[in-house]
Amino acid sequence: MSYVKIKKKNNRSLYGSVSINGSKSISNRLLILKAIYKDEIDIVNLSNCEDTEILKSSLTSYSNILDIHHAGTAMRFLTSYLSIQKEREVILTGSKRMKERPILVLVDALRKLGAEINFLEKEGYPPIKILGKEITGGEININAQVSSQYISSLMLVASKFKNGLKIFMQDNVTSFPYIKMTFDLLILSGIKVLWNNKKVIHIFPGKKKQKKCFYIESDWSSASYYYSMSAIAKESKIILSSYDNNSLQGDKEVSYIYEKYFGISTLFKENKIIIFKKINFSLPKFFELNLNKTPDIAQTITVTSAALGIKCFLKGLETLKIKETDRLIALKKELHKIGVKTNITNYSIEITDFLQEKNHCIFFNTYQDHRMAMSFAPLGLQYSICIEDPNVVKKSYPNFWIDLKSIGFSIENDYFSR
Repeated sequence: MSYVKIKKKNNRSLYGSVSINGSKSISNRLLILKAIYKDEIDIVNLSNCEDTEILKSSLTSYSNILDIHHAGTAMRFLTSYLSIQKEREVILTGSKRMKERPILVLVDALRKLGAEINFLEKEGYPPIKILGKEITGGEININAQVSSQYISSLMLVASKFKNGLKIFMQDNVTSFPYIKMTFDLLILSGIKVLWNNKKVIHIFPGKKKQKKCFYIESDWSSASYYYSMSAIAKESKIILSSYDNNSLQGDKEVSYIYEKYFGISTLFKENKIIIFKKINFSLPKFFELNLNKTPDIAQTITVTSAALGIKCFLKGLETLKIKETDRLIALKKELHKIGVKTNITNYSIEITDFLQEKNHCIFFNTYQDHRMAMSFAPLGLQYSICIEDPNVVKKSYPNFWIDLKSIGFSIENDYFSR
């Protein structure tokens, strides 16, 4: 079994600079738009993560079977994209876990708009068979509580529908900033989009004839792990690039959350951020957060709270159950290994108590989930730990372990000996 070992540092001080690659979320959206509009869109600083590489290669493949492995965004975005590729027949499949992740809401919406998609195994789940055709468009009602990616997927291709598309979002909208990101990228690309109220989005057909070059800022979800490290470390000053104070990414919210609850300040300087601890900051004994808009940083915040002995209640986490693993169950199991007691529901996790700490080397499972590996890594500042399957981070942040070493973590074993 592959693993990485992180030894506890005696001084628990972190200093250094890290350059994080382009945002995965922005990269994947722009790849779809570039595939549709070709030379009218150029991309600089594209993410080098596995998910983006899989989407990029799938968009240029002529195979009639596309296996996207664990890449959930690729599955959702390609479902809509392939539906408008006239007369092309493709089977879209993935890993065992991908076949357990629902896609019925998106497929139903596309079918109502005229797409031809069939489930090949279990109804409502991949693999699916798509026969591309011209889609007229129109209006669609869609459940916005399950996954924002369904809505973004439709938005990205809707300008190619003959009549465009008006989306009526039903129920509570989850991960709202990701829909806003898609909306903003469409406008910047020259596509006419209106957001009439909080739950109605209208994408018009066609696009302005213009060439647009996008420089993709670095990934805020990846930056979240450095906020966690800074909070747990006794001393820290970490410089990250390249970041924009006017970010399109909702996970920039991590900078406000960590300042308010963990005493970590963020200074924007040119295209960089400097993360450092406030002097004489008093940690809260308890806090409550609704992370409906930013569920990807839930694991990071939970682990930070656990490490600092802070009880918390995090809600708005419905989507965590259909990610690479059921992240709520995974958090509960792994935090128990350091004596942290939690309660979970289908939409929340609560840290309720701290039992006796374990001081021997602790082995954390990752459940084929990149965010489990990276959110638990900062605990190496408090314990000697081993993290299973270090290569899982390639899904979103391939250089994670190398960058941790560069700022002072003691990391060893087979990941670096190969």
